[in-house]
Amino acid sequence: MAVAGDSEKPPYDSSSNDDSSLNNIVVDNEEALTGQVPLPVPAAIAPVPKLDGQTIKIGEEEDELYKHLPEHEKQIIKRQLDVPPTKVSFVTLFRYATTNDMIIMAISALCAITGGAVMPLMTVIFGQLTGTFQNYFNGTTSPAVFSSDLAHFTLYFVYLAIGEFITIYVATAGFIYTGEHISQKIREEYLAAILRQNIGFFDKLGAGEITTRITSDTNLIQDGISEKIGLTLTAVATFITAFVIAFIKYWKLTLILSSTVIAIVVTMGGLSPFIVKWNKKSLEAYALGGTVAEEVVSSIRNATAFNTQDKLAKQYDAHLTEAEKWGFKMKGILAVMIGLLFCFIYLNYGLSFWQGSRYLVAGEMTLSEVITIMMAIMIGAFSLGNVAPNMQAFTTGVAAAGKIFSTIDRVSPLDPASATGIKLDHVEGTVELKNIKHIYPSRPEVVVMEDVSLLVPAGKTTALVGASGSGKSTIVGLVERFYDPVGGTVLLDGHNVQDLNLRWLRQQISLVSQEPTLFATTIFGNIKHGLIGTRHERLGEEKIRVMVENAAKMSNAHDFITSLPEGYETNVGERGFLLSGGQKQRIAIARAIVSDPKILLLDEATSALDTKSEGVVQAALDRAAQGRTTIIIAHRLSTIKTADNIVVMSHGRIVEQGTHDELLEKGAAYYNLVEAQRIAAETENKNLDEATILDEKDGILHHSSTQEKGNEFAEDPDDFKLNRTKTGKSVSSVALQRKQDEASDTYSLWTLIKVVGRFNKSEWHLMLVGLLFSIIAGGGNPTQAVFFAKAIVALSLPPSQYAELRAGANFWSAMYTMLAFVQLIAFLVQGLAFAYCSERLVHRARDQAFRTMLRQDISFFDKEENTAGALTSFLSTETTHLAGMSGSTLGTILVVLTTLIAAITVSCAIGWKLALVCTSTIPILLGSGYFRFWMLARFQMNAKKAYEASASYACEATSAIRTVASLTREEDVSEHYHQQLVAQSAKNLRSTLKSSVLYASSQSFMFLCIALGFWYGGTLIGRREYTMLQFFICFSSIIFGAQSAGTIFSFAPDMGKAKHAAAELKKLFDRKPEIDSWSNEGEVLSDVEGTIEFRDVHFRYPTRPEQPVLRGLNLVVKPGQYVALVGASGCGKSTIIALLERFYDPLAGGIYIDNRPITALNINSYRSYLALVSQEPTLYQGTIRENVLLGSDRADVPEAAIEQACRDANIYDFIVSLPDGFATVVGSKGSMLSGGQKQRVAIARALLRNPTVLLLDEATSALDSESEKVVQAALDKAAKGRTTIAVAHRLSTIQKADMIYVFDQGRIVENGTHQELLARKGRYFELVSLQSLGKMH
Repeated sequence: MAVAGDSEKPPYDSSSNDDSSLNNIVVDNEEALTGQVPLPVPAAIAPVPKLDGQTIKIGEEEDELYKHLPEHEKQIIKRQLDVPPTKVSFVTLFRYATTNDMIIMAISALCAITGGAVMPLMTVIFGQLTGTFQNYFNGTTSPAVFSSDLAHFTLYFVYLAIGEFITIYVATAGFIYTGEHISQKIREEYLAAILRQNIGFFDKLGAGEITTRITSDTNLIQDGISEKIGLTLTAVATFITAFVIAFIKYWKLTLILSSTVIAIVVTMGGLSPFIVKWNKKSLEAYALGGTVAEEVVSSIRNATAFNTQDKLAKQYDAHLTEAEKWGFKMKGILAVMIGLLFCFIYLNYGLSFWQGSRYLVAGEMTLSEVITIMMAIMIGAFSLGNVAPNMQAFTTGVAAAGKIFSTIDRVSPLDPASATGIKLDHVEGTVELKNIKHIYPSRPEVVVMEDVSLLVPAGKTTALVGASGSGKSTIVGLVERFYDPVGGTVLLDGHNVQDLNLRWLRQQISLVSQEPTLFATTIFGNIKHGLIGTRHERLGEEKIRVMVENAAKMSNAHDFITSLPEGYETNVGERGFLLSGGQKQRIAIARAIVSDPKILLLDEATSALDTKSEGVVQAALDRAAQGRTTIIIAHRLSTIKTADNIVVMSHGRIVEQGTHDELLEKGAAYYNLVEAQRIAAETENKNLDEATILDEKDGILHHSSTQEKGNEFAEDPDDFKLNRTKTGKSVSSVALQRKQDEASDTYSLWTLIKVVGRFNKSEWHLMLVGLLFSIIAGGGNPTQAVFFAKAIVALSLPPSQYAELRAGANFWSAMYTMLAFVQLIAFLVQGLAFAYCSERLVHRARDQAFRTMLRQDISFFDKEENTAGALTSFLSTETTHLAGMSGSTLGTILVVLTTLIAAITVSCAIGWKLALVCTSTIPILLGSGYFRFWMLARFQMNAKKAYEASASYACEATSAIRTVASLTREEDVSEHYHQQLVAQSAKNLRSTLKSSVLYASSQSFMFLCIALGFWYGGTLIGRREYTMLQFFICFSSIIFGAQSAGTIFSFAPDMGKAKHAAAELKKLFDRKPEIDSWSNEGEVLSDVEGTIEFRDVHFRYPTRPEQPVLRGLNLVVKPGQYVALVGASGCGKSTIIALLERFYDPLAGGIYIDNRPITALNINSYRSYLALVSQEPTLYQGTIRENVLLGSDRADVPEAAIEQACRDANIYDFIVSLPDGFATVVGSKGSMLSGGQKQRVAIARALLRNPTVLLLDEATSALDSESEKVVQAALDKAAKGRTTIAVAHRLSTIQKADMIYVFDQGRIVENGTHQELLARKGRYFELVSLQSLGKMH
């Protein structure tokens, strides 16, 4: 006997237990069994030496959790969880940059700066050319000199274009390359760091968070260190160069015009905070709405059962109204900002001509200088605007890096990659646990094991049995050293496992767990993973193949593998979901034994299998266990009869141990368990011939004698388990989904525009106003071109006409001022009109989309693509994208069109030759403007897309971290990931080099177009065909018009996204569910007695059509009866509740209430007679009163009724004792109340309906024993005088039922009262015995 102090202590009764030293376990009415069980008394726990690991001061609430623990235990737990924060600055982002990266970045930075300086140089040439024209007209230069000057300056433009192209190309390509290279390194380091961490770290994090880090956070970092740096440098360089040039030309005018820059900066700086603030407010309101939506969608069964869709939709709408208000304010301010910017531009032109004319007359400067300075300042001011959005990318990058780098820098307390620790030369395989006390780091308040001592002799098989939660699996976790115990030691061959090298230790041990995890590779590859880190790893391919096949033969898998079309090369799919459970389990066993480990751990390796596959797998396990130390955890006792030692555990203690026969003689806990299971097994064998049987050879399906319906497949029932966890990924359902999707996605653009237009119908007059003002706004540019030309002509008059010059300049400057304010008003009006329309649009679209979602039947929400998360994000993102097809886009298009049409018309009227030449450049200029922004967006998209595949690989590895750790696959995974990233970056490099060409050319083509215009215009002027006025009107209206149009183009919200969003919404609006809660069809009931009848019901869940759930169920419930349904999980109990609520309709057979089929009744009328209390009580944000009121359909519920419902639910006194009483806010999902309190509020809500039929779906299973008693009392009270159907896991709760039905595999195997069924010693008896052994509470 290896149980500490077991034999000397007299057995004591559980009653004395309450005040003994063990009182941290509440022993709750221990029934029959544990009365005779001697419980070990904790021996004094040897103090563990205090760890000097550096712990960081963690917040108060964390210390709260640990305050009941002694200091050294606290240290051990904290050490497994602590993540020291890492300080990150922008420079830290480059910590993985190689020397090459540094050199490339330096060159790119240089190029970016040069490229930025080129832009303002253009203004110098432009000014000089204007000067040349002026001299020519004033007769100061000869035609010959004029032509050579013209050619000369035109060539300069071409040189600039070439220079700009090269520098921008190098800068963009260089920064994208280094950004990618560095972030690739960060991704690798991060994954390697994740794989190094101890398991406790993952319990705390959750796979979701790691996925986010790998997928989105690394993208954010990459975004912050790639082309954005180049863009920022370019913008800053442009700004500085522009001002340098302007100051050199003439400092006084430059200083005066700098006021424009200050105005622009102040406006942007002053208004941006408001935009950000209001945007945040609007997002916050949407987020609150999103929380409501998420709460409702995730508890859709509840909303449907209580028919509260409308009430909840109104709550959601309240948040939308709030968001709409802030959104309108934000878009309004944006309109003001755009209007002001245009206003400033025109005022700047006016000011420069007016002030410039005075200096010119005074002889302090020339025309060319005025023009150079004016344009330089415009360019400089706007380049500054380009810096702001990039700054945000830098700050987000730094923020994202904080979390990632802190994980990379975390020193794992159990680091499989470290080389420290002893490696034994020879392993016997004796495992011993001495006085173990264990607490899981993620749940510091629960002691899982208390003073357990156990010896597992080498080469022998030791079995662990006990109820779930008794600490069996914990032993496996401690032997594998996934966790460190807080007290006691684990020894291997007498060495403390904490002193051994961790990686070496795990290579000596093989683990087969309950849910086997296979990786997305071939069967051969999966089994070969078992050889990692062993001496066999380096053998030749041939030898390895022989070992793999031998292991497969030993695990009874060889036959079925060879019968597959591709044999060992069959790819198992992600997480192995293409194989049945039994097949996966056998491959996992082969993987465990291929390396011939010394220690084999089997954690319920057969529990997920049906009887037939279990026999096969069990045989494989018995073979595998021979001659090695084996620890087996089993639920089914038949599988461990032959074990050398059987250990019975309860509550983290060892209750008794010995061989099968010894324990049977004792007649204690083990004996009762065996008895129960033996009887059940006999009754089960009688039923076996009815069930659908799987042939030995796995693949060949037999149709058995009781094949009832054509669509039944013979099944490997272990798919149950798997499909529960991975809903609907089966082959047939994937095919079903495919069929449905392709049909629906083809709507014409016109249909979609109508869908969007419908939401804005009532605002049509506002839309018209907006469109009208868009046209006025678009006319600004061509008008300005005329003013510009007139002003230049005025300024180029010779000194003899200076008086005229001043008068002209003053007049045109005044015209500019007029234009500035007209533009301000036009942009303001159109901006505000469209802001209002698009906010209304988004609001209505969201509201309708949400209501339509709530209308759908439950099978809609079961689909993989319709999880609560997916639907809530659909509501938040897709609906916002719709704005891309609303009025504002139309407005933008109109502005662009007006600008271009007016420009072409005006210039053709004034000088058709030059106008046509300039018009030919429009597509190039438009394209350049558009492509610049499109490419920038593309760069970001590409970066995201590229890493999706490798990210999903990384996530697969991290979500199966225990399997990776036990196989010591860490290096293997990192290496794989590295290969994927390298391949990816090679591909990306090519696409980057290509796409940078487009970006660079869009930057440089503008110079070429200007050169063409000047050269041809100059030639015409040289021939005296055109005056200066004609030249400047044609040239500036078209060239500058096209440029500004191109930029506006890029601000248009994404049309593509909008089209997609509209199609998705249309698809949602058109979907009419089979069970439609909006429909008014069907008979309306006046009253219901409550006779319920199931007649030969067959059912499968729509998402798992290959999995039969109910197979020919017959069941009668009489009015006023209390009926209980019991059985193992997955046997179809909860399905009955779902069918009664009509969440689904059965495939065959019918459900009748008072002899009427429920499908013929009006659905809302029928549901109003039912009330459902489910396992997880769902409360919504709001007060207790609002939550109780959700139970009733009526608007005017008297206060007395609410109070009575709460009294019946045993919660009235509690509510009244709260400071706010019924007005107490329950928090999101009711998080402010305890489980028992929430459940009682849910019961009160159900009783407020005064239902005829009460459905209880495991209503107490999630509660502790104290609250369970209270809630159970409430339920018993509620059930009086009503037809009640209760699904229960805890059998103690249903002993009083009038009739108990025992389910197995979708059929009823036995029924009767509690007493009758116990006397029968059948399935029910077994369930009762099992539960009383491991009384959890």
